Amino acid sequence: AVASSLSTACKRRPGTLYLLLRLGVLGMLILALARPQLGATTTEVKASGIDILLAVDVSGSMEAMDFSLDGHPANRLEVVKRVVADFIKDRPNDRIGLLAFGGKPYLVSPLTLDHDWLKRRLDSLEVGMVEDGTAIGTAIGSSTNRLRNRKAKSRILILLTDGISNTGSIPPLVAADAAKALNIKVYTIGAGTRGEAPVPVIDSFGRKRLMQARVDIDEKTLTEVATKTGATYFRATDTDSLEKIYSEINKMETTTRSLTSFVANRELFPLCIGLALLLLGLELYHSSRRLP
Repeated sequence: AVASSLSTACKRRPGTLYLLLRLGVLGMLILALARPQLGATTTEVKASGIDILLAVDVSGSMEAMDFSLDGHPANRLEVVKRVVADFIKDRPNDRIGLLAFGGKPYLVSPLTLDHDWLKRRLDSLEVGMVEDGTAIGTAIGSSTNRLRNRKAKSRILILLTDGISNTGSIPPLVAADAAKALNIKVYTIGAGTRGEAPVPVIDSFGRKRLMQARVDIDEKTLTEVATKTGATYFRATDTDSLEKIYSEINKMETTTRSLTSFVANRELFPLCIGLALLLLGLELYHSSRRLP
């Protein structure tokens, strides 16, 4: 049918058809010389080899209003959530998990590379989501248990609290010894201004008001926990210092990212030559049909 149509067109407009066929042959040859390719390049980013568990105190004292956000007073937990979100953003290739603790630990997110989901879980943190109290040792023990069977090159725990360990079944230093035995670093952060901080309370009339309360952080124990495991203790007295602490830990725990590229290309040279030969064949065929 195609040959018949071309034959009819040839009889009607032979000069135009031959010109088009020759231009087609020339165009395909030029295109073939350009060596066109059809393909795709895929880059695979492998995990960094660092597993990080973030343990955040959600006890009642985290409501103290001694930090700020965007120039306005804010409670400690809200600021911690903002700073931790930035920390997660800066480490896209690490498996990161989240644990909340008060009187008991609660795993908010297992270690994951799905940081969008992790940030949603971080946003869900609230003061009082677990029973009140400050079980630092139990939080370290639970976190260590989550990290112990990981085969990462480096496993670290970043624990933030604003109080003194006053409950739990495991003393903090005993938990630190267990972490050390498993080569897990425990960075500790004490959050809260020095002296007194404004804490919201409900008075006898059901009204919320701020009352000054003493800030008590067991810096000696937190320092010993960090030192035992080869890490560092930090004190955050305001939003700026908290941001600098997570930034410093980010710099201290780095590794080279592994990138693997896959390139799959298909040469279009044979296709161009084939089309050129086909057009040339059609021209020769119709030229021979017109010979007497």
